[in-house]
Amino acid sequence: MQKQQRRRRRKTTTTTKRKRSRELELAIPDQILLPCPSEAPKSSNPAAGLPPPEAAYPEHALPTPEQCRAVRDDLLALHGFPEEFAAFRAARACRRGSGGADGVAPEDGAGVAGETVLDGLVATLLSQNTTDANSRRAFESLKCAFPSWQEVLAAEPKSVESAIRCGGLAATKAARIKGILKSVVEKRGELCLEYLRGMSVEGVKAELSRFKGIGPKTVACVLMFHLERDDFPVDTHVFRIAKAIGWVPVKADREKAYLHLNRRIPDDLKFDLNCLFVTHGKLCKSCSTKASELRKIPCESCPLTSVKDEPQFMSVNLQNALPWTSASGSRQVGFGDVQHQLLMVERIRVERNFMLKILQHM
Repeated sequence: MQKQQRRRRRKTTTTTKRKRSRELELAIPDQILLPCPSEAPKSSNPAAGLPPPEAAYPEHALPTPEQCRAVRDDLLALHGFPEEFAAFRAARACRRGSGGADGVAPEDGAGVAGETVLDGLVATLLSQNTTDANSRRAFESLKCAFPSWQEVLAAEPKSVESAIRCGGLAATKAARIKGILKSVVEKRGELCLEYLRGMSVEGVKAELSRFKGIGPKTVACVLMFHLERDDFPVDTHVFRIAKAIGWVPVKADREKAYLHLNRRIPDDLKFDLNCLFVTHGKLCKSCSTKASELRKIPCESCPLTSVKDEPQFMSVNLQNALPWTSASGSRQVGFGDVQHQLLMVERIRVERNFMLKILQHM
């Protein structure tokens, strides 16, 4: 008799918990603001080669195409197009003018200044954890010591290390370079990666990711700079600026930021915007973590200055770039309103999840 009473009490308690959890879920809306479908156009290829939306930040509604264009125009007016990336930009225009599509580029040989895809991959690997100047010196030193990749493959590891020592982490990078060369020869029978030009973005990612030491950022750089594809690498400068202007959540990690930005930024703006973010991050005192008198752009001249003080809001000069309406459709919603509501949604979700966990343990 007592056992039956205890079972009935447990059953009643469980039912009550479930009912209270369900009431709590219904009482707190999942989303307060939604983009107006007719007003917020999507990028031409927002999810090509990327995991499902739930892998990143599907609830984060920024950036919009209008914001991306406005920021690109502001930074272009401030800096002009960065000279260090001009050759890559010209190569993209030339290749696409000769028939290369966004998805698959024609297989017509080397890219910038006779540089092959393998050259680009090794150069990008050497740029890891060092400055641009040091990585360039390391690559030039490597090519001077070993004019062909066959010679690098046949060389002693210590010799390769000596050649790239100025780029830092010489032992690790030398081992990875030789590992890549060995893997390419074993699979393809020759030291050549030009076949990647004819592959899809997904195929290129799968092919390059199998090499040790080649992560998402390196793959994205090879895609954008050396294969002329529409991709948006997230380096230190890009990541810092994207968080500062609210394009990714403040607590975002770099891998998810890469997925999110590649979905949100229109393909035709990715290359210019990425190059401008990198340049701006290096030159702007306001947007750099390292204060330096050598920085050329004073804080007051930065078009993103207002964002640095309040990272949850967009720059004032972009407030008219978001044609959203409220959920009821009764009024226009500006940047401040949208960002405030998005932050409120996130806070409500955290509080709801906390309450649900408490209820489950009652």
